[in-house]
Amino acid sequence: MPNIEAHITGNIWKVEVAVGDSIKEGDTVVILESMKMEIPVESEDDGTVKEIRCEEGQAVSEGDVLIVLE
Repeated sequence: MPNIEAHITGNIWKVEVAVGDSIKEGDTVVILESMKMEIPVESEDDGTVKEIRCEEGQAVSEGDVLIVLE
């Protein structure tokens, strides 16, 4: 199961997907806010969203799992 992780410490500004969504490599799944910048987090794999492990407004650290694909 591929995981999509935060690549920078910040806050979840927006979750762009829902459980059950099919996504492709390169699709934006989450937008992080860090240092007053919006930073898109993109999928590195094709798959279906199995689990969302974050919510808008939540603080995350680099390496935290945000989305689980199947």
